[in-house]
Amino acid sequence: MNDIRRTILWVIFCFSLILLWDQWQVHNGRKATFFPRAEDVTATANAAATPAGATTPATVPPSTDTPAAGGAASVPGQQQPAAEVRREQVEVNTDVLRVTFDTEGGSVARTALLHYSDQLGGSEPVVLLDENAHRVYQAQTGLIGGNFPTHKTPMALVAGPHTLAEGQNELKVTFESADLGGLKLRKIYTLRRGDYAIGVRHEIVNTGSTAVSPQLYLQIVRDGNALPSTTPFGFAATFTGPAVYDAETKFKKIEFKDIEAGKVQTPAPANDGFVAMVQHYFASAWILGDNVRRDFFTRKVGTNLYAVGMIAPLDALQLGETRAIDATFFTGPQLEKTLESLAPGLELVKDYGWLTILAKPLYWLVDKLHSILGNWGWAIVALVVLLKAAFFWLNAKAYSSMAKMKAINPRVQELRERLKDKPQQMQQEMMRIYKEEKVNPLGGCLPIVIQIPVFIALYWVLLSSVEFRQAPWILWIHDLSVPDPFYILPLLMTGSTLLQTWLNPTPPDPMQARLMWIMPLVFSVMFFFFPAGLVLYWLTNNILSIAQQWVINKRLGVA
Repeated sequence: MNDIRRTILWVIFCFSLILLWDQWQVHNGRKATFFPRAEDVTATANAAATPAGATTPATVPPSTDTPAAGGAASVPGQQQPAAEVRREQVEVNTDVLRVTFDTEGGSVARTALLHYSDQLGGSEPVVLLDENAHRVYQAQTGLIGGNFPTHKTPMALVAGPHTLAEGQNELKVTFESADLGGLKLRKIYTLRRGDYAIGVRHEIVNTGSTAVSPQLYLQIVRDGNALPSTTPFGFAATFTGPAVYDAETKFKKIEFKDIEAGKVQTPAPANDGFVAMVQHYFASAWILGDNVRRDFFTRKVGTNLYAVGMIAPLDALQLGETRAIDATFFTGPQLEKTLESLAPGLELVKDYGWLTILAKPLYWLVDKLHSILGNWGWAIVALVVLLKAAFFWLNAKAYSSMAKMKAINPRVQELRERLKDKPQQMQQEMMRIYKEEKVNPLGGCLPIVIQIPVFIALYWVLLSSVEFRQAPWILWIHDLSVPDPFYILPLLMTGSTLLQTWLNPTPPDPMQARLMWIMPLVFSVMFFFFPAGLVLYWLTNNILSIAQQWVINKRLGVA
């Protein structure tokens, strides 16, 4: 195709289709496109607390069937004695977390992230784990392999502080079960200042008359509802669901529908790895130390309820012996540096889509710029300046080609008019002119081709990075992660795109000339739904491109 305008139009059109298709796939999982409606949560609170495969009345601790571990057969436990249980909620506060523990099983029932508000300007913190009529999301642990303490077993709270005091760096919360099946389970939670990772020590005491070999399980249970999209058309939705990681198979996201259909292939038993529950900006994860054998499992545990977890077999505990296993429960924002420091591969819960290879270095660069400038909006502007500088000569060559095209455009117009009835001769003559003038009609496409993958990668950086959530820029832009509330940036971007079109050579064909003006308007409509930070990137890029193209046109006498 010899006409540069036609090529650019096709590039823009194809890019639009790819981006729309990608978002449709990610957001909907091959389902409805517009305004997906979350399913109603039909499970009760007791169903959320029930281990895999067990259902009983609330006042009766249930049987503790083993969750299916890596495809291994389940080991049924014995029925625990019926007893009236009074459940209590214990709230513990640090400087960054408000954690609610449940005395039934000593489980983590609710977590509030105190440094993140649920909405812009709101006073309520983001709630991650919770248990109510609309959301079921719990972290549970216990013992299986016998009539042992589980996450349904009543546990006593050992007295201790419930608030991290000034000058105090950590506090401990301890729950202890009664003797059950010859074992006593003690859970010691350690919460630290400024830390979203909670240390969890499980102390297992053999109080019986024989040696026993229990297994420790750690699981996260969540309903299968998608999170509501924060923008029209689902442009701000990322993966929601379980994930597993081990050194052999690496990171693997798991769809709720695959658990439902029994199609999940969990990693083989390993001595490393973690399980996680992922959503936009935030995540939770159970992490066991290295060299502790673990079996991975996923399972549907109730109506619209799904579990992901690990089982750690223990060597036999002799009479009176105490065994301790340390784990970490993370519940917080997807901050890359924090996640990397906790466990290998944990940073992968931050979903960069299919251009991770470009998105990660882009995030690293914009993060460095933010550390210098102190504002994420100006960091985006600085990122564009650096990228333009890096590709300056490449862009200059492309813009020079476009300027030469504009200079010879009258000759091409005359040629097309004169030889309109002889298309073959017309093409030959046009190629001769391009060769004489040393013009590449496709040369102007290069900047766009280069920008497309960078643009998509930055889209995922802005979409996935919690740092951009509710991050202000200037004046009316108070949140770079959502669309401009007054559509000022998209309008400016549209104007800059039209100005770029005016600077380009006019297609000789009237229909192409009209399309050349219509397509930027159609393309710009998408930007009204993109995050403000992404529009800021494209607008800045347009302004710098216009300046460079105008200077080149002026130098070549075609301005």
